Amino acid sequence: MTQQYLDLLNTILTEGADKSDRTGVGTRSIFGYQMRFDLQEGFPLLTTKKVPFSLIKSELLWFLRGDSNIRFLLEHNNHIWDEWAFEKWVNSSNYQGPDMTDFGLRAESDPEFKAVYLAEKEKFCQAILNDDDFAQEYGDLGNVYGKQWRQWQGRQGQTIDQIANIIDQLKNTPDSRRIILSAWNPEDVPHMALPPCHTMAQFYVQDNKLSCQLYQRSGDAFLGVPFNIASYALLTHLLAREVGLDLGDFVHTFGDLHIYNNHFDQVKEQLSRQPGDLPELVITGEGKSLFELDMADIKIKNYHPQAAIKAPVAV
Repeated sequence: MTQQYLDLLNTILTEGADKSDRTGVGTRSIFGYQMRFDLQEGFPLLTTKKVPFSLIKSELLWFLRGDSNIRFLLEHNNHIWDEWAFEKWVNSSNYQGPDMTDFGLRAESDPEFKAVYLAEKEKFCQAILNDDDFAQEYGDLGNVYGKQWRQWQGRQGQTIDQIANIIDQLKNTPDSRRIILSAWNPEDVPHMALPPCHTMAQFYVQDNKLSCQLYQRSGDAFLGVPFNIASYALLTHLLAREVGLDLGDFVHTFGDLHIYNNHFDQVKEQLSRQPGDLPELVITGEGKSLFELDMADIKIKNYHPQAAIKAPVAV
């Protein structure tokens, strides 16, 4: 599995086109790519660098709760969505602190500003955790993944729970070609902190095995894609457990797949490493439904990755 991912990185580096992008950082990009992982061969968590599984499972549980406020994530020491909520705060009329224009790019090149930015962001996170009104106004990211998965708003005012519908279909009509999870809601996209990158997943049952194919419109190959692989593999495990199916494949299909220009050195370091054995996923919580599981019920065993490789997030 890890070798497939290394091949992906190498393909972008050697065959990609250099493009501008929304963040101003710039990327090297390819369009159209696919990987396939047999989930019975091990859990697809990278071994050529450490990937923090606790962040992956807390984010997925956040999605499955139908939540869109970062408070739940912060309560579990998960900061992967901080920058988008922080951006909402510093762009508001109520923010009176130091100038945070282009804070992501400036923090990379200006150590003095980076210290100020990190201090402001820490104050912001503490306010989200400790002030209910502040959290409600500035911690919410709009109708992002969790809202679309669990509370899609219909034109007639109805709420659609896509996850509950998928479970029902897997139990009762497993041969259906309509077992779809969609996060791309054109009406809501302008009001989201970040439009969905992983836009649609389709589930497929054959020989009592559950497979999942994800279409991802945009993939940050170095930072984001390792999370996406593990997150949808975990979702497939959880759904299979819920409905009594074995594990099939996770198929990952991409649109714009890119490496940010400020990640090239990190990618080259990762490409110099040799993959190790995949870990094992263990789900406990006997008698609990998918919606009742908590962090302690989901564990990874025999994970022996190489050291983490740090890289900045493009906001």
